[in-house]
Amino acid sequence: MSIFKKTLSCAVLAALGTCALAGCGRHDTPNEAATSASPEASAAITETVSESIAASEQTPAPDAPGIQSTKPTDVTSTPFGQHGALHVENGKLTDADGNIVQLYGMSTHGIAWFPQYINYDSFRTLRDDWNTNCIRLAMYTAEYGGYCAGGDKEQLKQLVRDGVSYATELGMYVIVDWHILSDCDPNQNKDEAIAFFREMSEAFADNDNVLYEICNEPNSGTSWDSIKSYAEEVIPVIREQKPDAVILVGTPTWSQEIDKAAASPLTFDNVMYTLHFYAGTHKDDLRNRLETCAQNNLPVFVSEFGMCDASGNGANDFDSTTKWLDLLNKYQISFCCWNLANKDESSSVFKAASTTLSDWTDEDFNESGRWIRDYFRSMPRN
Repeated sequence: MSIFKKTLSCAVLAALGTCALAGCGRHDTPNEAATSASPEASAAITETVSESIAASEQTPAPDAPGIQSTKPTDVTSTPFGQHGALHVENGKLTDADGNIVQLYGMSTHGIAWFPQYINYDSFRTLRDDWNTNCIRLAMYTAEYGGYCAGGDKEQLKQLVRDGVSYATELGMYVIVDWHILSDCDPNQNKDEAIAFFREMSEAFADNDNVLYEICNEPNSGTSWDSIKSYAEEVIPVIREQKPDAVILVGTPTWSQEIDKAAASPLTFDNVMYTLHFYAGTHKDDLRNRLETCAQNNLPVFVSEFGMCDASGNGANDFDSTTKWLDLLNKYQISFCCWNLANKDESSSVFKAASTTLSDWTDEDFNESGRWIRDYFRSMPRN
């Protein structure tokens, strides 16, 4: 099976200025009719996104294995309270005592369009009820209203700061994700990335629970050499403030070609390479690639996956999802599920009609949401 999920060229993607593409497929912004990006328009999206999406009905998913949560009761039993700062050792995330730590949790959708989920009680529910220990904050760059496409940069950076603050207060790990997509090659907005990560790493210099993801999904022919040269400029900027921070680096073809990174790895410590999959599309070929790399101790982090196909809005494949998660657990590979939003698509965990922002019930979930919540509940608390 081909690992390519999209066939649009970078030039075509760049022309789609009114569209937001989610991780591994085409996902439009809440405002598809918009024709130009501006801070005012971006703010309007922020204020109206929940009201503008029509309700959808979803079929209940088959039960995920196990439903029992393990809930922290005090600060020392939070994920970060237990493990503290992490580093990469022998291809694994590891704490100071040498224990392998597997992070697992949700990724937000674009924070420019779904900012309402960046709040303390949402994260508390993810930690205590869903049993997760990590949250990924997706900062889109080139899509409509994104950081490099007319978005309100100060507002977006404040959302990141708020998200990190809530995660820190709750003792969760948090990923700051520079979510390139239609910009294809991270070098396209390299100067913006350098300035952003310089500011963020300075702001979070005392936050040992923060991981940095410097390029979500390079695509459309972007080579590993190009990604590597970008990383070699961006990583030192973060290291100036956080010498030991764990940094996640995207790989070619929408973060699938981790074998290219294995053949020519970066020379920095505490670096991991991202693999993304959508279970309805990506099956044994990509699983075998991951297993080979894991067996050779390549540090891999699945910073985004979905239970549906690569469009982000197709049928869910829970059998394939289970095979994927079994493989990740076998090698103690960390993972984040796409996406924490009520967008009217199968990869969002909430129904479009749900406006609840915490303490969600079964009435709020679509089929993928209920399934992944139950799966997280079955995970052993690290």
